[in-house]
Amino acid sequence: MDYKLIYSKRRTIGLTVERDSQVVVRAPHGMSEAHIRQAVEAKKLWLFGKTNHAQKYPSIPHQKEFVTGETLLYLGRNWRLEVVLGQEGVEFHSKFVIGPQSQDQAGELFRAWYKLRAEERLKTRVRHFAKTMGATYNQVQVSDLKYRWGSCTPSNNLNFNWRIIKAPTYVIDYLIVHELAHLLEPNHTPRFWNIVAVQVPRYEQAKDWLREHGNLIEVDF
Repeated sequence: MDYKLIYSKRRTIGLTVERDSQVVVRAPHGMSEAHIRQAVEAKKLWLFGKTNHAQKYPSIPHQKEFVTGETLLYLGRNWRLEVVLGQEGVEFHSKFVIGPQSQDQAGELFRAWYKLRAEERLKTRVRHFAKTMGATYNQVQVSDLKYRWGSCTPSNNLNFNWRIIKAPTYVIDYLIVHELAHLLEPNHTPRFWNIVAVQVPRYEQAKDWLREHGNLIEVDF
C-alpha cells in the first residue's frame, strides 16, 4: 500500500487517511522503514476500508437538508434532527428540533446556535486552562475562520473557528491548550509539546481528528 511517511518527535506510529484518501504515516525519528511497513501491513484491512469508503471521504461534503431524519454533528456525535409543528427556533435535548417554518433559514439558525454554544464552552475552558497553565491572554474571539481551527495573535488574542464545537470535548480542549501553549512557548519545541501533553494526554488523537475532519471548515454549515 502506498503511503506518505512523516517523521516527528512522537513516540508511536500514527496512521491517518486524508480527505483525498491518501494514507499518511507519522513515525518517531529513527524508526526503521521495515518496522513502519510492518505496522502498515498490520492495519491493511482497516486502511483499505477507509480509503474505499466513498461516504466517509466524499469529494464534496454532504449538504444538510434539515428534514426529519437528518443528523448534525455536535460535541463529537451525530444527533438526529426532527421537524416539529409549532417549534420556534432551534432546540437540543438529545436531538435537534426545529419547526417547518424554520427550514428555509435553518442554515442561518444553526450557525447562530452553534456559534453561541462555541462561545460559551470555549471561553469557559480557556479560563480554566489559562489558570492551570499560568498563561495570560487578552481576548477570546469565536468567528467564521475560513482555513484554520484556531490561532494565537501577537497581541495575545485567541481566535477559534465556531465549527470546533462539532468536535469531541478532548479535541476542543486540545485546540485551546495548543493556542494557550503558544503564549508560553511560541514554537513547536519539545517544551511546547510537553506543556500540551500535561494538559491533554490524548493530544495525538486530537490532532488526528482535526486532520480527518478538515472538510468541516470548508462547508457553509
